[in-house]
Amino acid sequence: MNGSVIFRRLAPLALAAFLHLVGCVKVGPDYVRPPVSLADRWLEAGDRRLNTAPAEHRDWWKVFQDPVLDRLVEDAYTQNLTLQAAGVRVLEARAQLGVATGALYPQTQQAFGYLEKNRLSGRAPEAVHNPNLGYAVSEIGVRAAWELDFWGKYRRAVESADASLLAAVSDYDAALVSLLGDVAASYIAILTLEKRLAIARQNVETQKGNLDLATARFQSGATSQRDVEQARTVLLNTQAAIPTLETQVRQAKHALSVLLGKPPETLGGLLKGSGEIPAPPPQVAVGIPADLLRRRPDVRSAEFRAMAQCAGIGVAKADLLPAFSLSGAFGFQAGDVGNFKLADMFQWRARTGSAGPSVTWNILNYGRLANLVRVQDARFQELLLAYQHTVLQSQKEVEDGLVAFLKSQERAALLAEGVQAAKRSLELAVLQYREGITDFTTVLTAQQALLSEQDSLAVTLGDISRSLVGVYRALGGGWQLREGRDFVSPSVKAEMARRTRWGRLLSPEAYPPAETEQPGPSVRPPDW
Repeated sequence: MNGSVIFRRLAPLALAAFLHLVGCVKVGPDYVRPPVSLADRWLEAGDRRLNTAPAEHRDWWKVFQDPVLDRLVEDAYTQNLTLQAAGVRVLEARAQLGVATGALYPQTQQAFGYLEKNRLSGRAPEAVHNPNLGYAVSEIGVRAAWELDFWGKYRRAVESADASLLAAVSDYDAALVSLLGDVAASYIAILTLEKRLAIARQNVETQKGNLDLATARFQSGATSQRDVEQARTVLLNTQAAIPTLETQVRQAKHALSVLLGKPPETLGGLLKGSGEIPAPPPQVAVGIPADLLRRRPDVRSAEFRAMAQCAGIGVAKADLLPAFSLSGAFGFQAGDVGNFKLADMFQWRARTGSAGPSVTWNILNYGRLANLVRVQDARFQELLLAYQHTVLQSQKEVEDGLVAFLKSQERAALLAEGVQAAKRSLELAVLQYREGITDFTTVLTAQQALLSEQDSLAVTLGDISRSLVGVYRALGGGWQLREGRDFVSPSVKAEMARRTRWGRLLSPEAYPPAETEQPGPSVRPPDW
């Protein structure tokens, strides 16, 4: 390894160490997590169907034991465009961190050179003693300027950018949680609608048989034509509901196609093997409310944004204090006046240079800088309140999902009994109508009651599974699916690498590990 390579690798570390020594002070507040209102337990925690033992819900969709759903989840993760956009925002935030890190080091480093021809005015003061009105001058060299991070301005900026990166990662995780919930909910909605469609078609066949019965009794003179028309009316109403359900099935499949990153299509191949509405497990692990602070990505994102803004207060406060800088320049300069030649620039005696410290202080700024600090502080307080609200909202969403899940199960049990009763009622009504014991109105009422009960049961079974999906979404499960994987698809990654030199920033190793709770060190080597 040659000396230039060693210098290039060690120089940033030496500069960083010097920076740490000369800038031990960091103005501005250090972030402290604000108090949040957290319940000790869920309101429904006493229900035997819930288990408050700790749980991660990493692969929560697998509790439904549906291989079609498992396949849809994986396809959505690799192909959803909204999630891909969130991944690109993570890459952007990582690059922004590199920008902030680079500002720790000499902010200006330039190699320069020029060659210029000058012509003085014949009536200029210099022309009195200088007969040479025209001359050329050339110079090459390097210059650098370094504002020392004496008050922690640039280190606070790194802290802010690092917290913003963690917030972007959390936003990606939140988008993934929402995506998984949307895919599962859409899949369950499709199966629910198909179940309702099957029920409607089954009732059409039953009602056709009852219409034939009413027609036969009318033709035999046992009843009036009113029974025939009433039977036909009920049949047509049931048939009319089928196109509406078919439309809803198609629209639900279109929505699922978009979630999978595909144009609207039938999804016949992807949904092959799907059957009944997936049933929930007998017991669901829900943990305790305190788990939300660690597991829900939107809660973590809200806190990281508050962290980033807290560091921004220090950046603004540093502008109130004097800034200390080191600057220097070195080069070679020559002209063609007198006996000098432009070629003399490459001689050692043609060297020129300057170096030294400087200080600047915005003394009279008419309150502008002080008010900028107040602006940053107000934004920080706003984000603290937003974080506290997010914690409350997350608990509300879990409680809503739990009560909907539990009560839907109770409703489904009652409706299942109602369906059996409606079937027996219809069988008795048809039997009595055949024997002339009752009129056709009783049969019609029983038919409509059965259809209503069966349809309501199908909807409620779908509600149970969708409510459980809502519980898992509210608990913040599923984002662990991306651990160790790229934030963008291989095709996007390849396109970005072809267009721009991203270095190691396209690799998962360049990003903080999952569930990181604090930003990294404020002094670190630059990202070349």
